[in-house]
Amino acid sequence: MAPLSEFEEKQLGGMPILSAAPPPPPPVDVQDHLPPSAEKGGKASLDGKEAYSDSEKSSLDLDDASVVRLKGEPVVTTGKDVSRYVVDVRDDGGEALTFRSFILGTVFAGLGAALCQIYLFKPVQMTVSSVFLLLLIYTAGNAWATFLPRSTWVTGTRFAFLSGVFHFINPGPFTLKEHVVSSLVASTAAGGSTAVMNFAVQRLFYDTHVGAATAVLATFSTACFGYGLVGLLRPLTVYPSEMVYWFNLPTVSVFQALHFDTSANKKRLRVFWLSFTGMFVYEVIPSYIFPLLNGFNIFCLASQHAPQRTRDVFTNLFGGSDGNEGLGFLSLSFDWQYIGSTYMSLPLIQQANSWIGYALCYIILMVIYYSNAWGAQSFPMLSSSIFSSNGSRYQQTAVFGTTFTLNETALEEVGLPSLTGSDVYANLTANLAIGGLIAHCVFFWGAYARDSFISARNGTQADPHYQAMKKYKEAPWWWYAILLVLSFVAGLVVVLTGETTLPWWSYIIALILGTFITPFSTLLFARMGNGIATNQLMKMVAGAVNPGRPVANLYFSMWSHDVVSTSISLAGDLKMGQYLKIPPRVMFLTQVWGTILGAAINYAVMTSVVDAQREILLDPTGTNVWSGQVPQSLNSAAVTWSLAKQLYSFNGPYWIVPMSLLIGMVPTIIQWFIARRWPKIGPIQVDNIMLPIIYMVRSFVSTELRRAEPIPALDGGAQIMIFILSFAVFGASGASRPFPTWAGNPARGNVDYCNGNGALDD
Repeated sequence: MAPLSEFEEKQLGGMPILSAAPPPPPPVDVQDHLPPSAEKGGKASLDGKEAYSDSEKSSLDLDDASVVRLKGEPVVTTGKDVSRYVVDVRDDGGEALTFRSFILGTVFAGLGAALCQIYLFKPVQMTVSSVFLLLLIYTAGNAWATFLPRSTWVTGTRFAFLSGVFHFINPGPFTLKEHVVSSLVASTAAGGSTAVMNFAVQRLFYDTHVGAATAVLATFSTACFGYGLVGLLRPLTVYPSEMVYWFNLPTVSVFQALHFDTSANKKRLRVFWLSFTGMFVYEVIPSYIFPLLNGFNIFCLASQHAPQRTRDVFTNLFGGSDGNEGLGFLSLSFDWQYIGSTYMSLPLIQQANSWIGYALCYIILMVIYYSNAWGAQSFPMLSSSIFSSNGSRYQQTAVFGTTFTLNETALEEVGLPSLTGSDVYANLTANLAIGGLIAHCVFFWGAYARDSFISARNGTQADPHYQAMKKYKEAPWWWYAILLVLSFVAGLVVVLTGETTLPWWSYIIALILGTFITPFSTLLFARMGNGIATNQLMKMVAGAVNPGRPVANLYFSMWSHDVVSTSISLAGDLKMGQYLKIPPRVMFLTQVWGTILGAAINYAVMTSVVDAQREILLDPTGTNVWSGQVPQSLNSAAVTWSLAKQLYSFNGPYWIVPMSLLIGMVPTIIQWFIARRWPKIGPIQVDNIMLPIIYMVRSFVSTELRRAEPIPALDGGAQIMIFILSFAVFGASGASRPFPTWAGNPARGNVDYCNGNGALDD
């Protein structure tokens, strides 16, 4: 976690400081409570326009004497502070859904979705920067407004009859709301979908080629069912001030800076494009020419002539360039695609909890492997594949056959599948986190959830942005209810006509389970900027209701878990719409279109990569370019939980995994009792300790531990180059063209020279 001064310097345009535990409040001046753009005369203004009316200033509670300032800026600790000091309440009006915003959103949705899908087949998964997409769209939108014909061009001429057509195509300056709509279509499509990865699993492990129509229909079902839930849960997950969705704050700030304070835009865009171009060109070096820069580790380089035992240990601890190589401890990455800007906007509370989890991760995974827990040393240290007891790849086709159902006789002959120690630990900590999440929401946030619903029902929600949105027609609840029904029917069609082996009643149970978990996960994500992967719970229930059916379990977890993940993403977008004053009905159409578009593009890219790189994606290790760890993990869970009785019962080797769901609740309940008696212990606020986040981060491995906090132009430059290289030389759609061998691109072994564990074996 960066020191406070460094974190402060990285904020955009004097954004208030984000802090976990503020010092006691000093004497305050009411005028200092206004945003940085406020005039000392008492009226907040931007570009000469008054940002807050008297009633809005009242709702901002500007005379709150509890406000803390540091270096002249308010210290932001709560969602209420974000609403008052970080996000401007200004609304300039104007159209949001136009021909221009629709076309730009659709075009850039294709780019975002393709990038997202490619990264799901990389050794380290990265998200597509929404700020990068919005800056691209801003440039394209302004070019559109400048160069395409406008109605003013024909006013008073014999071509005046074309005025309406020109206005439809080019309504004038590119506005904030058009910009937001275009960007949300693109970012919604770029969100990715584990539903599409399920179809990758079927192609890789079951030799089943699901048709495009079926795939898109299934993805629409999971995503839009989640969106329907979001709509019904808005009073809890969107409207209140505490529902911040911290990862969206840089995006909101950039939107408002570009459109409210336009004087600096020329300089901003120049810096953006210079940074983008520089990183675009540079990325060729670490990703293609000089892959040693993926993960440079002095311990790896120093161990070349060490005894084999030492090299094996060094590879497990310090290696990390190639897929599932090692933990990457003390590695330095000079490849921006694996650094990224993910954590720039997260609150310090979340970061503090995460780094505790990271530290524990290094220690515990090494202890598990070298203590041979769960027979860990019989398998690779890191892998999400399943193995036979002798360490070979598990022959699941012999056990489940062409019908994808368990053959007891074949199971006796082949034996039970085994998991790596790291995979068992990841499953265990995932369940600890789920149990802790449920307990934390019920005990710590239960009263808050109740009050939020009461406030929304009574129309007394105090958030100034919610109040400012009352001028627009709300998307009625029955729109979302209809979307739920359509999504349910679409999924039922897939279940009844596709090769899912999932009974219709099990499909219904999956949706009910996802519906139950969604509010808990969304609350945590909205308040802390980080979520808990609840898919482990879905897999457990799937194994209980569909024993001996791995493909059915795959689809069960898809419908139950995708409901949760898409709900979180779309709820964050709805909150962004509230911050930026996008009419709710426009938001509804925007997100549905982005979801459908993303599903189609994700499927097309997935089939191209899977068909071209099949053998590498099936390899438990992979390479530094491609990795099948995501589909492997999905398949492993589907197979092992279909054998839940044999593997996860009290007589099975992994009984602790399901038990950890209940175990995870206990510490949080104890923490709640402590917090009631001693709310603060020394400098630590007891309820700021987020045990679910610590559990979840403890399961992260490999190069996930090497991320940093850069700017979006660098993200975008790297990701666009990776997109081009994936199809040009990495073989995303055919044969690969590797760069010639040299010291920075070794022909044999791992590219970081951590060559233990048989890396140099031919």
